[in-house]
Amino acid sequence: MSNPENCLIGIDLGTTNVKGIILADDGTVIASASRENKLLFPGPEMVEQDAALWWSNTVEILQEITRKAGPEVVRKIRGISVSSQTVTMLPVDKEGSPLRNAMIWMDSRSAAELHYIIDSIGFNRLVSIIGAQPDVAFLPNKILWFKKNEPELFSKTYRVLQASSYINYKLTGQMTMDIDQAVRCQCLDLQNLKWSEEIQKVIGCDLDALLPAPSLTTEIIGTVTPQAAALTGLVSGIPVAAGASDAMASMYATGLSRLGEAGESSGTTSLVFVGSDRRSATDIPVVTKPCSIDGMPYVFDAPINTSGAALKWYLDTFGQPEKDYAAAHGMNVYDHINQLALNAAPGSGGVLFFPYLLGERAPLWNSHARGMFIGMSLDTTKDEMLRSVFEGTAFALRHVMDTIKSAGGKADCLRITGGGAKSRTWSRIKASMLHMPVHILDEKSGDVPFGDALIVGHSIGVFSDLTASIDKLIRVKEVIQPDEEWAAVYDRLYPYYLDMYKHLDEDFIKLRKTMQELEHDGEKR
Repeated sequence: MSNPENCLIGIDLGTTNVKGIILADDGTVIASASRENKLLFPGPEMVEQDAALWWSNTVEILQEITRKAGPEVVRKIRGISVSSQTVTMLPVDKEGSPLRNAMIWMDSRSAAELHYIIDSIGFNRLVSIIGAQPDVAFLPNKILWFKKNEPELFSKTYRVLQASSYINYKLTGQMTMDIDQAVRCQCLDLQNLKWSEEIQKVIGCDLDALLPAPSLTTEIIGTVTPQAAALTGLVSGIPVAAGASDAMASMYATGLSRLGEAGESSGTTSLVFVGSDRRSATDIPVVTKPCSIDGMPYVFDAPINTSGAALKWYLDTFGQPEKDYAAAHGMNVYDHINQLALNAAPGSGGVLFFPYLLGERAPLWNSHARGMFIGMSLDTTKDEMLRSVFEGTAFALRHVMDTIKSAGGKADCLRITGGGAKSRTWSRIKASMLHMPVHILDEKSGDVPFGDALIVGHSIGVFSDLTASIDKLIRVKEVIQPDEEWAAVYDRLYPYYLDMYKHLDEDFIKLRKTMQELEHDGEKR
């Protein structure tokens, strides 16, 4: 049993779950817990979450891990850092009470507002301001939609918070926003790191008043209040760091420490990280962000919308027999489908799956793309359809990786963390798809809250030399090499994956417009 002098708490508020750990300074996870989040779908292309559930889940997690750890460990907790899914629009009043459910990154109802912003500012000018490709996932268009469609609630809004910002507020009483999520939200002018005056003008909002001033990721924003301590089992006065997005915390958790290493945080979505020795252009599909790891001055950071979510969708839509079989045999259903996918040959009998179930972020930045199975016949088996979902998400990963490499990223191996790392079948497909070994990290190292704990540990000096601490604490459990026969198949099919999407892109745009017209006609009737 570890007997540490210093302990740290890392919490990640993800799309699917909230997870938390107490980490000892020797890298031992003393206690962990998780709770499930719920997605709400109030209308077409609308995806929301209840902030009250975020907080109640967090309280339950903190109660559980402090109870498991015991009072002696709780007294040694030196700091807390929270990460979250991004980008979120949660409007709160002056008392910090949410005025509506949070519109999360998956919500794409504000596409018309995004096009208005792009048309008003100009695409190239907007890209030069935000340093990224404009997309419906981000904040300016969501704020504009809120202002136009819910003006009464908008008039009561004191601040718009991110998911982790809300948890930090409940812990400390301070309304803040970390610089990592500020850079990602597409409201910040990257030339001066201030809220963009041009974007403010177009959306008609005072962003300086609406959004908290950005705090550095490692900045201590406050301490746990007596009220929060009484609810959670913590000791009041524990420092709380500003924290970061789940993307940044994932990068810490993957243990990237040198050029040539790439990382994927594979969960509901995938977050891909590739180091670079130079800053990229700003007018390309995936751009670099500054990186604090020695020897890796910049990192490409690319989100893929539906990776694990595609597998869950398949199971929820087609997989009841597999769920029943797994339950009857005492198996984990994901272990079961991993075996079933191997019954199909590489290439899935010519079935290609496109995982654009929520449009796609990197490298397409396209909210109107849609998921597809292409190539089915009367001979197609269910196992082939299942394997094609694994392969389609890996094709999407290759598309991202090729885009990054063409922009100067360096990747010779892929370190995978998160729930997707538990699938050996998936990792073998990815290794073969990318022609590079896949390093599977142990569950402790790869979990996003582990990255959060590293962040706050660095903030308060427990891990003063962060690079050395990463090398010491993060372990590779297994290295999976490419299967050359599979790789040869994927090389031949990959051009079709790219070309079929391109050929259908204009049709997707027309289809979306038609569906919106049909929905409007239905509302009129």
